[in-house]
Amino acid sequence: MSRIGKRPITIPNKVTVTIEGQQVTVKGPKGELQRVLPKQVTIEQEGETIHVRRRDESRLARQRHGLSRTLVANMVEGVSKGFERRLAIQGVGYRAQVQGRNLILNVGYSQPVEIVPPEDVQLAVEGNTNVIVSGINKEIVGNTAAKIRAVRPPEVYKGKGIRYVGEMIRRKAGKAGKK
Repeated sequence: MSRIGKRPITIPNKVTVTIEGQQVTVKGPKGELQRVLPKQVTIEQEGETIHVRRRDESRLARQRHGLSRTLVANMVEGVSKGFERRLAIQGVGYRAQVQGRNLILNVGYSQPVEIVPPEDVQLAVEGNTNVIVSGINKEIVGNTAAKIRAVRPPEVYKGKGIRYVGEMIRRKAGKAGKK
């Protein structure tokens, strides 16, 4: 039995969950999310909790069990609290700014890089070097943060580039440090 899959999901006060067959709709103070769950699982609401159960014991059903429970839990958390990823820019002259909804990155290329976020993602910049990606859908927030990081990933010799806050970069010694 999946340890993650059998944990119940508690619904906060201001969140409503609607289940129609395999489609789950979650509404909360921050917005609304919908998702169609795989047919290998069933979802039931009992009062203020949601249970995700398998239809059978097939390998595919076991794989989808924990995944489906986590997806629904992320939907509930997203519409109630929201998600955010923080990125830090390091390097001489590297900076970011928000222009309208778009993010403009100056990270050592000949031209600034412009990133257009998806509709339900907000971008903010603190102090020219800290980028905050926030939204209600954890998957889209994470993908947007990964696209921003991919513009200039941290390099291993000097550590210049865009990294997640708290990410540890393994540094290499240069030619002089080889002895």
